[in-house]
Amino acid sequence: MPNLDRTGPLGQGPMTGRKRGFLPRLKGRGLGGSKECKCPNCGYTEPHTRGIPCTKKICPKCGTPLRGEYC
Repeated sequence: MPNLDRTGPLGQGPMTGRKRGFLPRLKGRGLGGSKECKCPNCGYTEPHTRGIPCTKKICPKCGTPLRGEYC
């Protein structure tokens, strides 16, 4: 690009010229968090601790990794 302010000539074809590589930025559009962690095997539930994924916790009854129950 001839100018250092990223305003070069309009090129021919995709990804050339102005706004090259522009992608809309989506900020935090996830599902949110889970309300509680639940065992898919035996049904044991415990409240979700923020910052610790449910998959890192293990069921104390049967030893299966827990899963998140979404709100």
